[in-house]
Amino acid sequence: MSSSPPLQRLLRHLTSLSILCLAPFQILHGHQRSSSASALAAVLLSVASCSIQLAAAADDGQLSAGKLRSLGENALMERDYAAATSYYRQAIELEPDNAVNYYKLYNVHKRMRSLAEALDDISNAVRIEAEKVAREGSSGNDKKLKEWTDQKAKLLVGLGRCDEAVEEYKLLKSPTNDPSVERAQICAHSIFSANNALSRKDWSNASTHLKTALSYLSSPSDAPDLLFQLAQTLFHLEDYYGVISDTGKLLKAFPQHLEAYALRGEAYWKLNEVEMAGKHFREGLKLDPEHEGCKAGHRIMKKVTKKDKKADDHFAKGNYKQAIDLWWEAMNNDMTHLHFVRPTLLKVVKAHILLGEYDKAVEEATKHVANEESVEGLHALGEAQMAGEKFDEAIRTYQRALEIAPEDKKRECNQKVEEAKVALKQSKEKNYYNILGVPRNADLKTIKKEYKKLALQWHPDKNADDKEKAEKMFQDISEAYEVLSDKELRAKYDRGEPVFENQGHGGGQTHHFNPNMFFHHGGGGQHFRHGGGGGQRVHFNWG
Repeated sequence: MSSSPPLQRLLRHLTSLSILCLAPFQILHGHQRSSSASALAAVLLSVASCSIQLAAAADDGQLSAGKLRSLGENALMERDYAAATSYYRQAIELEPDNAVNYYKLYNVHKRMRSLAEALDDISNAVRIEAEKVAREGSSGNDKKLKEWTDQKAKLLVGLGRCDEAVEEYKLLKSPTNDPSVERAQICAHSIFSANNALSRKDWSNASTHLKTALSYLSSPSDAPDLLFQLAQTLFHLEDYYGVISDTGKLLKAFPQHLEAYALRGEAYWKLNEVEMAGKHFREGLKLDPEHEGCKAGHRIMKKVTKKDKKADDHFAKGNYKQAIDLWWEAMNNDMTHLHFVRPTLLKVVKAHILLGEYDKAVEEATKHVANEESVEGLHALGEAQMAGEKFDEAIRTYQRALEIAPEDKKRECNQKVEEAKVALKQSKEKNYYNILGVPRNADLKTIKKEYKKLALQWHPDKNADDKEKAEKMFQDISEAYEVLSDKELRAKYDRGEPVFENQGHGGGQTHHFNPNMFFHHGGGGQHFRHGGGGGQRVHFNWG
């Protein structure tokens, strides 16, 4: 046979009290090595109190609302919020028209930071107390009502519902110079102004007004709608770090806020932080596989990163044209995605230089600099200009990079200025890079390839009609190869230093390179040898 409701309530109360009465013994056990007389006295006092309450519960058959409030106060002092909440709810069951019960519960929820529930509690307390004052008259009986209404208004401000707080203060007839009233009015006006700015897509003013409103809250996440609105305005203002910060606060307080996951993922993506963007899109899709924002963001991210990787692979294999085409396909998905577009455009510039398309490289690098000046962009432009032998322009470009460079990059920038000056000077003299027809950044493999081709083309034995010119060309080609194939000599040449003994400005030079050492005749063919000694041989038949 089941117990009757009164008996069930009694059992619940007795159980709760029994647990509370055991707590002092647990405290005493924790101090078992201490001889503190005060600790022992406190335990005995608590036990005596619990015993009285247990006896009262047993005699009455249930705890009264007053006794439940007393138990709630004790639990609140012990920070046992769950127990305090339970006691006050039971008190409300017994006395639903007693405003004090709701006010007590409001204090617990406020301590727990459950502010939405706290607002319900204080609203009920104010409503019931107002009805009581209306019945009994307001002479001297409305002090509590005014106090509670003031607390409700402050809570409304804390929740970002400032216009409602202003209305509460009007009911109280509070003076307009009261600091609390002023705060509520400024907050309400800021939210109103922010909404007007948002309707006009005036993101800057909207952001300013929202920040003002949120400054009156103890925690911005207590007003999630306002905080999300601010994050949206910051996204439009391209303050992606601000978006990440504000949506992070939202997700900490509301872990299932789908829109915050989508917006935070977009912010990370705009910063080209692919891993973090993907993580947030996936977290949102776990909560709702059909969420459009997370689906769209994740889809675009995968598409762009896939093309970028394929382009990198083609570039590594020397397929520069294919790499350029894929990078442009990736960039064209969203040209406002500057944290991806800008570094990718620099890769495109590099590919054009390697293809020998120097004018195109200059054009693309100029776009980068026009969008926003940076040391990296100016250096890329300077490199393209150097490759295209526009040395005067390269000097000006590198000097500009030096002007805007931070201290830790000034040495590198200054070095590039000097290199461009040397290149300009060499362009008016014997230019080894021009002789071999290679760019200044050519690698050794390219230098060897061009040398083999030109040496074969200009060997005197193949140019009997103009042997004198061929000998001069062959000598220059061999001299250029000697310098550019030697790491130390090439470095000296690039710095504008003499590379041979007794070489002076405008004077002759002495070196020990014999161009004919790579060639010897025999057996109807001719053998082309790299580097002398045991170097590689390539056989050419003159036919």
